[in-house]
Amino acid sequence: MNYSSEGLAFAGLTDIGLQRATNQDSYYISSQGDLFIVADGMGGHAGGQEASRLSTKTIRDYLTTHRSSTLSSPALLRQAIAAANSAVLADQCRHPERADMGTTVVIVMLRDRRFWCAHVGDSRLYLLREHSLIQVTKDHTWVAQAMLSGGLTSEEISTHPWRHVLSQCVGREDLAGVEIQPLELEKGDRLLLCSDGLSEELSDEVIAGCLASMLTCETAVASLIETAKTQGGRDNITAIVIAISESAKL
Repeated sequence: MNYSSEGLAFAGLTDIGLQRATNQDSYYISSQGDLFIVADGMGGHAGGQEASRLSTKTIRDYLTTHRSSTLSSPALLRQAIAAANSAVLADQCRHPERADMGTTVVIVMLRDRRFWCAHVGDSRLYLLREHSLIQVTKDHTWVAQAMLSGGLTSEEISTHPWRHVLSQCVGREDLAGVEIQPLELEKGDRLLLCSDGLSEELSDEVIAGCLASMLTCETAVASLIETAKTQGGRDNITAIVIAISESAKL
C-alpha cells in the first residue's frame, strides 16, 4: 500500500513470512498521513490475530473520533491504548480460548503539526537521519530490562532464549509503562515502524542501507520484507516507511 500527502510519502506492507501458518501482525495507515500503527499479536493463531486486529481498529477509531479533543496528544494516545487494552480484555472474557492473547503496538501520530510516538512491547520505531539509524523505541522485554540492570550484555541479548518474552503488552490487567514521546523530525528524515519479524532478522546496518537507498517508500518496504525473508523469515513481517520530504512543513 503506497500513499503520499503534503510533504510526506509513506507505504506499508505485511507478510506471513516463511515459517508461520497465519499472519498475526496488523497495520494501519491513514490516507491523510497523520496516523500509522503496527501491531504484533501473540497467544495462539486465533488469539494473536484477533488481539492485533482489535487493537489496531480500536486505536484507529479512538484517535480518529477524538482528534479534535482538548486533550493533549500524549493523553490522547494514552487513552487510545487504554481503550485497546480494555477491548482485548473484554474479548478474552467473551472467548476463554483466547484468554492468553495480547499484542504489541507502535504508533506514530501527526497532530497539530507535531509528530508523536507511542508504543508497548517490542515492535519498533527507527529513525534514519542522513546515514545514521536510531532505534527510537525501547523494547519492553525481559532481556532489555536485564541489560538495563546490568544482568546481560548487548551481545548476550541477541541469542538469549528469553529475548522474545515481553514485559508489557496490550491485553493485560496490569498494563503499565506505555511510552509516549515527541518526535523532533527534520526534512529528509525517514521513519520505519516494524514488527520484530523484521528487526529480529535484519541488522541495523542492513535496515539503514535499505532506507538510505530507497527510490520510493513502496520499494523500501518491499525490499525490507524480502531481505528479512532471505535471512530466515521465521516470523510474520510488517513494515511501514515514512519519508519526510524537503517540502514538508515542520
